[in-house]
Amino acid sequence: MADKTRGTTLFVFFRFSAFLFALFLAPVPTSSHRPKLRFGLNGEFKILQVADMHFANGATTRCLDVLPPQKAHCSDLNTTVFMSRVIAAEKPDLIVFTGDNIFGFDVKDPVKSMNAAFAPAIASKIPWVAILGNHDQESTLTRQELMKHIVKLPNTLSQVNAPEAAHYIDGFGNYNLQIRGAAESSLQNKSVLNLYFLDSGDYSSVPYMEGYDWRVYNAEPNPQQGTAPGLAYFHIPLPEFWSFDSKNATKGVRQEGTYSASTNSGFFTTLVTRGDVKSVFVGHDHVNDFCGKLKGLNLCYGGGFGYHAYGKAGWERRARVVVAELNKKKGDVKAIRTWKRLDDQHLSVIDAQVLWTSSVNGSVASRL
Repeated sequence: MADKTRGTTLFVFFRFSAFLFALFLAPVPTSSHRPKLRFGLNGEFKILQVADMHFANGATTRCLDVLPPQKAHCSDLNTTVFMSRVIAAEKPDLIVFTGDNIFGFDVKDPVKSMNAAFAPAIASKIPWVAILGNHDQESTLTRQELMKHIVKLPNTLSQVNAPEAAHYIDGFGNYNLQIRGAAESSLQNKSVLNLYFLDSGDYSSVPYMEGYDWRVYNAEPNPQQGTAPGLAYFHIPLPEFWSFDSKNATKGVRQEGTYSASTNSGFFTTLVTRGDVKSVFVGHDHVNDFCGKLKGLNLCYGGGFGYHAYGKAGWERRARVVVAELNKKKGDVKAIRTWKRLDDQHLSVIDAQVLWTSSVNGSVASRL
């Protein structure tokens, strides 16, 4: 089901193929004043992905594509209630908003709408981050102004751009978070999981940027065996998402096209060649929620979350959960799993799967 409001923003040339090559090879450390994320004593780190809230003006904003009995009383507040429920059920370590947080075209006050959209995450006091989609800036604020507002909100670890790369990165909301090992472990001061957040933009061109090597994780006295695995989050899917349908995807369904850039930037090839990123998570196409694996890289949709976003009547709004699990002996990541939560009576869990596991000898292998 295509979003008729997207227009030419679909023909995005993925700006981050080259210039973020530097970010992927040399993650920027988190600012000293921000809390450092780490794995829990249970050996897990859990991420909740919220894709495409499309929040507008609250109770006065009606729902789209819901069943007839839902229409009379359904509004943006249903999105808020769903988020509060799923946060309470999952108790994630980090909440990730992957763009189209607000639907700018219908928004009267973008600051007020942003604040309301993120309110359940803020109230939970759980660390959260956000990136932008193609609809966030369609009100009165630019993408830069939106990100500058987001980074000032309580409990967020969002960045306008990675500080050491801000002078050459195109777009706003390109940054890396390093997740440290569990407390009291040999890797408690080292990143064992890397999270990359990228601005997939709306209109742009790609300047060429050279990369440089990644050394931080093998430092003495407790070197990690192999490169830490990474997960990448952005809004607009790569063209390679077209490789999958409901039959050959590992889990989930395709119910509409993949509205990616019209030009393939080669970013997928960059990720595969580098090898450290194990899974990509996107939004944008609301009624697709599959994961598929291509050349060892998992490509996953979050599934539509918001009620002012287009959807499919009777097909519940949903959120994706990702859990990284540590190897108890070595302290590094041994597996990455995912599932989805539906906004039904029981917050049903569906499509649980293993995205990646490490091998016994410390090198990495992918399986499903």
